[in-house]
Amino acid sequence: MDLLNTLVEKGLRRELPTREEALAVLATTDDELLDVVAAAGKVRRQWFGRRVKLNYLVNLKSGLCPEDCSYCSQRLGSKAEILKYTWLKPDEASQAAAAGVAGGAKRVCLVASGRGPTDRDVERVGRTIEAIKEQNEGVEVCACLGLLSDGQAERLREAGADAYNHNLNTSEATYEGITKTHTYADRVDTVQKAHAAGLSACSGLIAGMGETDEDLVDVVYALRELDSDSVPVNFLIPFEGTPLAKEWNLTPQRCLRILAMVRFVCPDVEVRIAGGREVHLRSMQPLALNIANSIFLGDYLTSEGQAGQADLDMIADAGFEVEGAGTTTLPAHRADALAAAGGGCGSHGATEGGGGCGTQATADGDAGCGGHAGGGCGPCGGHAAEPAQAPAAEADAAANGARPDLVAVRRRGAGTDLAPNA
Repeated sequence: MDLLNTLVEKGLRRELPTREEALAVLATTDDELLDVVAAAGKVRRQWFGRRVKLNYLVNLKSGLCPEDCSYCSQRLGSKAEILKYTWLKPDEASQAAAAGVAGGAKRVCLVASGRGPTDRDVERVGRTIEAIKEQNEGVEVCACLGLLSDGQAERLREAGADAYNHNLNTSEATYEGITKTHTYADRVDTVQKAHAAGLSACSGLIAGMGETDEDLVDVVYALRELDSDSVPVNFLIPFEGTPLAKEWNLTPQRCLRILAMVRFVCPDVEVRIAGGREVHLRSMQPLALNIANSIFLGDYLTSEGQAGQADLDMIADAGFEVEGAGTTTLPAHRADALAAAGGGCGSHGATEGGGGCGTQATADGDAGCGGHAGGGCGPCGGHAAEPAQAPAAEADAAANGARPDLVAVRRRGAGTDLAPNA
């Protein structure tokens, strides 16, 4: 297929595809799907080999967000029955992070709901970062706290943060239809602040909110222009109690095409499969590892994820290996550029730098944290398999190939007395 040969050649040269080529990937047929995955896999292996980076989420503050992001279970007015709690103490957060590190995670993503941190919040998170790094040598820490004010990114970096996550989520043209309490430009500004402070920029998207192919291409091109080191691809989890509860628009095949398009447009960055992978990719998750080089381990912020051991088994069975703490995630040219800018997680390790933090496509994020459909930097997780939709809604979703029975609210891990799923 001439299109795929062209995209592979461009990916190996780090050359930007045309918009028409990116749109053509999304328009490929199911008969062409394995060819699309194989082509994206060639680009992935060029820059990341067969390594898979594991990331682990710690939800520092859950629920009660004043923002109105339609996809988020923590939003203002949300009726989703999620865990709600205020700030974890530094030792509590460190203990939660240790569970993920023990499971093989090399990055811990610290997420807090809200519009953005106060200066006192930044101090609190700084103490938490210090506690985590004291207990876990070599771990990367990504903060995901919402919109940043001047000087806050610098203070987070001084406290030891390696990266900052804030997702664009969707295209500028459609953003106002998703959120009204802040703007697309606000999000871009925060990513730029993190970048300028020498933090590794992590910013991604949420697919499945009713957007067009053109919207998806727009947001991915914007992420490339922002030069994000890490691009989390979230797939919306339509949580009951949120405005997007009925938006079951994705199939496993659609998800794979979206991931492939992201890889072709952003060939040498950490592409992370974030929230919603279990719900929407389902049995095709291992195939997606041929495109993406990063996932979240275990549970997400407010929703349940696949068991941590199941993630590890999936990686091994698919012929991939977990990326070790001594290996830098990003290719050398990106890691060197980050180091020259003053640090960040991509500036240490072997020869291939570290990526960003990530978000998810679950419907329970927070406006502050950076925008995923599940709140913040990554997925949302927990156990206690509670269906997120009523029977009638489940029937409608089932007719579209959706699996609402896989949506469960997190009831363990951070903020609870139960052991995490790591």
